[in-house]
Amino acid sequence: QVQLVESGGGLVQPGGSLRLSCAASGSRFIIYNMGWYRQAPGRQREMVARVTSSDKPDYTDSVKGRFTISRNITKNTVYLQMNNLKPEDTAIYYCNALFGIEYWGQGTQVTVSS
Repeated sequence: QVQLVESGGGLVQPGGSLRLSCAASGSRFIIYNMGWYRQAPGRQREMVARVTSSDKPDYTDSVKGRFTISRNITKNTVYLQMNNLKPEDTAIYYCNALFGIEYWGQGTQVTVSS
């Protein structure tokens, strides 16, 4: 049973930065497909950034040039560096892993407000 634990959310002013971390435990194998999703109040959950076995990252258009996903593959850990944050980035951010089945973290709140 894979478990995902996120950390790094919080309150930041517009233009600020945050770094999210997600550590996957419970697997003896490398999890190649990991990523970040977010859900704002009243909106559907959307993909923010993800990496697969090709190691080529994929981003939703609204975060390109501002967010960077990276990982430590040997530790099954994925990170999301978020720069130049905007109020519209406010949401609960969820770590996601695809390893046979789909796994989700508990979510971490990111609030961008002055």
